[in-house]
Amino acid sequence: MNNVFVYIEIEEQEIADVSLELLTKGRELANTLGVKLEAVVIGKGVKGLNAELAKYGADTVWVADDEIFAPFRTFPHTAVMVGLIEQEKPQIVLFGATPVGRDFAPRVSSSLHSGLTADCTELVIGEHKDPKSGKEYDKLLYQIRPAFGGNIIATIVNPECRPQMATVREGVMRKEALSTPAAGEVREIDWKPMVKDTDLAVRIVERHIEERKINIKGASVIVAGGYGVGSKEGFKLVHELAEVLGGEVGASRAAVDAGFTEHERQIGQTGVTVRPKLYIACGISGQIQHTAGMDGSAMIVSINTDPAAPINKIADYAITGSVEEVIPKMIKYYKQNSK
Repeated sequence: MNNVFVYIEIEEQEIADVSLELLTKGRELANTLGVKLEAVVIGKGVKGLNAELAKYGADTVWVADDEIFAPFRTFPHTAVMVGLIEQEKPQIVLFGATPVGRDFAPRVSSSLHSGLTADCTELVIGEHKDPKSGKEYDKLLYQIRPAFGGNIIATIVNPECRPQMATVREGVMRKEALSTPAAGEVREIDWKPMVKDTDLAVRIVERHIEERKINIKGASVIVAGGYGVGSKEGFKLVHELAEVLGGEVGASRAAVDAGFTEHERQIGQTGVTVRPKLYIACGISGQIQHTAGMDGSAMIVSINTDPAAPINKIADYAITGSVEEVIPKMIKYYKQNSK
């Protein structure tokens, strides 16, 4: 009762990074509320995952393990999740804002009439006073996300309906294992009464998954280009620097929309969120729509002709100059000093 639930996304017996990130945040929320953190795993052959989930703070691991749950199908997963929530009555339920989560979470929320905040960038426990009724609420989940194209940051609360539900994008929260694992007690879900024959009407006959050719999420070094790079040809310099540094190439939305590079490289609110050790922003002005996806980087270096560019406010080092002038020098001196 009143605990914090995190749905654990599984693909090919691997736990999705976003689920471990949510466990880290969920542990923090549960500690603040003085309740337990509970993970929910639905799939096939998933009973042995509790030890890994315990490392990230799961006190309890709810498991529905059967071949009907793999690969993911919306209706049986929804039926089990809704049934478990109605049974256990958690106060908070968190999902990753992945293709699975974006399909799955709204259906769960709709079935429970609970409301859902999508694509949150921060989750905090706080107080709320209703301006109309004057009623005060304690220990609500602040569901924080950009709104109106990233021009404002909205804080959304759900005072009356339970559970409070949110989806969070991958990479927004940090992933951190505990020094001492939690209990990770396994509890099996009595799912058979929850799943109806109609929930199994859709069968997956065959799956074709195209392997990602570009994956910048796990890169420790990212060299990102913006509209200020000037052209597709100009992006070759960005690629050269990334190759020399052993990193990956990223881009702002403006650069992608201009056709300078592929959409898979887009970083920001409408792209991916990254946390590399080194982020070099080349010709990127630094609007909030972009910085929301990279401001967790350990070190940020900005290359921009405008010394007053917003990106310089969050940069550890700001280099004033054109990409065409600065990048060749960086490549030259890096090669000279790394032999």
